[in-house]
Amino acid sequence: MFEWSTIHIAFAPFVPFGVVALGALGAALLAAAGLWLGMRGVWLRLWALSLIVVALSNPSFVREQRAGLDDIVPVVLDNSGSQNIGDRRAQMDEARHALEKQFSSLDHVVPRFIDAAGPARDEDGTFLFSSLNEALSDVPPERVAGVIMLTDGQVHDVPERSSFGLDAPLHVLLTGHEGERDRRIELVDAPRFGLVGKEQMFAVRVIDTQPDHLGIDLIVRRDGQEISRRRVLSGEIVNVPVRVDHAGTNVIEFDVPVLEGELTPLNNKVISSLEGVRDKLKVLLVSGEPHAGERMWRNLLTADANVDLIHFTILRPPEKQDSTPINELSLIAFPTAELFGRRIREFDLIVFDRYSNQTILPPLYFENIVRYVHDGGALLMAVGPDYAGVDGLYFSPLGKLAPARPDGSVTERAFRPKVSEIGARHPVTRDLIADEASTPWGQWFRQINAVMLRGSAVLSGADERPLLVLSREEKGRVGLLLSDQMWLWARGFDGGGPYLDVLRRTSHWLMKEPELEEEALRAHAHGRTLSIERQSLRDDIEGVDVEAPSGAKTHVHLQKAEPGLWRADAEVPDIGLYRVSDEALSTLINVGADNPREFRDVISTADVLRPLTEATGGSVRRLDQGHGVTVPRLVMMSESSSYAGSDFIGLHQKHMSEVKGVVQIPFMVGAIGLLLLLGSLIVSWLWEGRRSSSQK
Repeated sequence: MFEWSTIHIAFAPFVPFGVVALGALGAALLAAAGLWLGMRGVWLRLWALSLIVVALSNPSFVREQRAGLDDIVPVVLDNSGSQNIGDRRAQMDEARHALEKQFSSLDHVVPRFIDAAGPARDEDGTFLFSSLNEALSDVPPERVAGVIMLTDGQVHDVPERSSFGLDAPLHVLLTGHEGERDRRIELVDAPRFGLVGKEQMFAVRVIDTQPDHLGIDLIVRRDGQEISRRRVLSGEIVNVPVRVDHAGTNVIEFDVPVLEGELTPLNNKVISSLEGVRDKLKVLLVSGEPHAGERMWRNLLTADANVDLIHFTILRPPEKQDSTPINELSLIAFPTAELFGRRIREFDLIVFDRYSNQTILPPLYFENIVRYVHDGGALLMAVGPDYAGVDGLYFSPLGKLAPARPDGSVTERAFRPKVSEIGARHPVTRDLIADEASTPWGQWFRQINAVMLRGSAVLSGADERPLLVLSREEKGRVGLLLSDQMWLWARGFDGGGPYLDVLRRTSHWLMKEPELEEEALRAHAHGRTLSIERQSLRDDIEGVDVEAPSGAKTHVHLQKAEPGLWRADAEVPDIGLYRVSDEALSTLINVGADNPREFRDVISTADVLRPLTEATGGSVRRLDQGHGVTVPRLVMMSESSSYAGSDFIGLHQKHMSEVKGVVQIPFMVGAIGLLLLLGSLIVSWLWEGRRSSSQK
C-alpha cells in the first residue's frame, strides 16, 4: 500500500446552490447594465458583489491524504473429480507455483487463490463461477484486475457476459492435452419405478471420440448380474428393455469396454436405481372347511386394498355326500383346472387353511403347486388336527415342500406362543420380542406336534416345539403354521397377540420382500458416508469388503447393533459405484448422482469458456502444448479492448485508492473573509466619496 496527498477547492454553500447561482447571475446583469450605460465604478461594484457570492458559496481548501489500494486477481483452481485424470492435477500445481512466483514480482497486486468445486460438490458438476462469487463477496468489483482459472474447461455454471459482474479480463489456463480420447455412455432416459415382473425401457447412447464403425459391446447388468449384451454404434440412441426382478431397489448398470489409452474408465459405466413396486397382489386362499379362524384370514387379506383375493371354502367335501341333486345346490363349483392349472403362476401367494388331503384336488394339481413353488412361488399352510393324520397335507405331494413332519400327536392344552431363539434374529419376528416381554401374549389351546426337517422355527409353542416354520424351497418359499388357533389373538382372547404383524410379515417374507430377507447385506449412501447393514441368522459377522470404483478394497468391521443385525459407517473418497461384499453376499451402492455431470464428458476443451474470455478481452490457452507446462507472463495494462498476447496475459490496472485523512481550510470565513468584505466596502465608500467631492 502506498500514500499521497491531493489539494483542491471545495464548496459548501450556506444557502441552496440555486440561490447562489441566482445571485451570481444578478451581479453579472448589474455589471453588464453599468457597462452599457457607461457608469463609473462598475468594476468596483462587481468586485464587491462577487465577493458576497463567493462568501455565500463558502469555499475552502481541501487537502486529502489518500492511500492506494492493491489490485485483486483471483486465481480459481478447479479441484473437481475430473482434474484427477492423468497428470491434470500435477499440471495445475506446477502452474500455480509459477503464478505465485510472478505475482511476487508485481507491485500493488494481490492474488487470491480459490479452491473451487471440491469433493463436496463434484457429484453435481464443476462450479467455478459460484466459488469465484463466494470468494469475492468482500471485494468491490472495481478492485478486480482480472480472473485466472486453472481448469480442464468442463465447467457447468458459465454465466452470460452481462451476468459476469466484473470489468476485468478472464484468462483460462487449460490442463490436459490435445487429442485426448475417451469413450463414455450417457443415460438419455431412465424410469424411476417399475412393476415387479414387467419390463421398463431405458434409452442409452455410447459416445466415442474416435468411433469404432464395427460397433461397441453394451453390457447390461441388474444387481451385478449380466442380463443382456448387444452391439451398438457410437452416437446411436438405443432402447434397452430391463425386467424389474424384485420389489425395492434394482441397481441397473450399463457398461462398455475400456479402450486402451483412454482418459478414464469412470464414464464407461452409468448407473440407474429402479424401484420395483408390486401391482395388485394376487392371493389364492383355500379353506378346507368352515371354522372360527376363516374370518380372520379373510379380514386380513381384504383389509389391504393392494390385494386381489380369491377365496374358496369347501363346504361339502366328498365324504359328506348326500342325495341332493347338483342343480339344486347353491354352491359354486371349485374351478380346480383354472386355478391350479392354467392360472397358477399368476398368484403371488397360495394359502391352504385347514385343508386336508381330500379328493377335490387330485395329485396332478398338487404337483403343479410343487412346481410353482420350486419356480419361485409362495405357499403358506395353516394346518389343523388333520395334519397329524394320514389325510394331512404332509402325506400329499405337498409333503415334498413341508418343512416339518407331523409325529402323529396333537397337544391340546393351554400354552403361550413365543419368539424362538432363532426367531429373535429373524426379521419376521425380531421386532416382536419387546411386545412379548412387556405384555404376555394370549394363550392358545391346540398345537400339531411335528419334527423339523429344514428351515427356521421363528415361533415356538408348547414344550418349545416348532409353531411357525419358514423354509426356502429352491426358488420359492414355504410357511407352515402348526396351529389353527391364531384367531384367538384376532379376537383379543386373554389379551390377544400380534397376529396382524405375524401374518403380514410372514406373507411378505414368502413373497420375497427385500426388507425381510433373513440373510441380507444393505448399503446406503449419505454424502460420502456409506451406512452398511448386515442381517443374518448367524451368531457373528466379522466384516465386509468395500470395493471402490477404482478397484481398491477396504475391509470394514461391523458392530452388532441388535440380535441379527450388524452395522457400520465407512467414509469413501470418490463418487461412483461401490461393491460391498462378504463371503456370502454382495450389494451395489452408487455414491453421488446416478449419472454425475462431472464425468459425463471429461475431454479437456476450450469451447465452453472461450465465448466469455473473448467477451471480456481475456484468453484461453493450454498449459502443456507438448513441451511441458508453460505459464505466460503477467502484464499490468491500462484499459484496453484486449488483454492478451502470444506470450502474456494482461491484467487491467485499476489505480483504486481510499481516503485516509482530510484537512479543510475555509478562506471566506473568519479574518480573511472579514477583511475581504470590509476592504471592498471601504474601497467602494472611498471611491464614492471621492467621486462626490469632484462633482462639487
